[in-house]
Amino acid sequence: MRIVLCYPVEPHHIAQIQAAAPDFEVVDAGQERIDELLPTADIFIGHAKVPVDWDRVLKANRLRWIQSSAAGLDHCLVPGVIDSDIVVSSASGLFAPQVAEQTMTLLLDLIRSQGRFNRANSRHEFIRLPTDDLRQKKVGIVGLGGNGRRIAKVLKPFDVSIVATDYFSFDPPPEVDRLLPADAVDEMLAEVDIAILALPLNAQTRGMFDADRFAKMRPGSYFINVARGQVVVESALVDALDSGHLRGAGVDVTEVEPLPDKSPLWDRENVIITPHVGAQSRWRVDDTTVMVCENLRRFQAGESIYNTVDKQLGFPSPEVVWHG
Repeated sequence: MRIVLCYPVEPHHIAQIQAAAPDFEVVDAGQERIDELLPTADIFIGHAKVPVDWDRVLKANRLRWIQSSAAGLDHCLVPGVIDSDIVVSSASGLFAPQVAEQTMTLLLDLIRSQGRFNRANSRHEFIRLPTDDLRQKKVGIVGLGGNGRRIAKVLKPFDVSIVATDYFSFDPPPEVDRLLPADAVDEMLAEVDIAILALPLNAQTRGMFDADRFAKMRPGSYFINVARGQVVVESALVDALDSGHLRGAGVDVTEVEPLPDKSPLWDRENVIITPHVGAQSRWRVDDTTVMVCENLRRFQAGESIYNTVDKQLGFPSPEVVWHG
């Protein structure tokens, strides 16, 4: 039995995993060898960022479980995997504190005009510029999974009201004033001052924020994307900014990554861009390995695995999400 790893582990992480699964051979494929070694895996742990021949993996008929080291599963939820008996689990919730901090960075930079102040600083201009207030804003969160719930928890002390939409529209956390079903996004957008995307990328959400949806947002509202870039039609976002319909946008993800040098999103005072670092953390690999080892224990004991996803939806239900 073989476990194939593809996330940036160090020797002590491999030793942890080996200790948690002593009857398995543990192989660190890295990005360089993942396409070669994945067909030999009984368990795959990681996130392949290079092309993988999934047809060859499925033809080998060996893989039993994919434990993603990312919350998003677009890297492995190909049609053949969805239709197979392979169990898939995500890292949903594992990086929620970091994603929430990144959300606040983008949002506060926009609200307090930090981009404009940074440009003034580069010119050595000590001048006051207009700012806005986060206090008493109404915030809408699209997607109330592990990340969305943490964002709500961090936001609430800023004296905001929070409404959210989610596929599992029950049992809202105390920070959320109103939880709506996933198909009520347009209703929510019409009433909020700030829209934050924290939903997964799948067939239903790809291109979800297009010109029609941006038009449903309140004039002068803010837009934050810490989900996936392809949930947004970027040209429609640019048009909404150009027209003044949106007051500003903060994006940690873009439709094409890296963001092309000629993208019209660059060089705007009302756009804050970070290069997909929302889940970045000094403890990321350590925390991932702790969860991996607990799920390996559960897998070998025949117990339910944290973050097991509904493969048709592409995300887990709230009751199975890992909370550390």
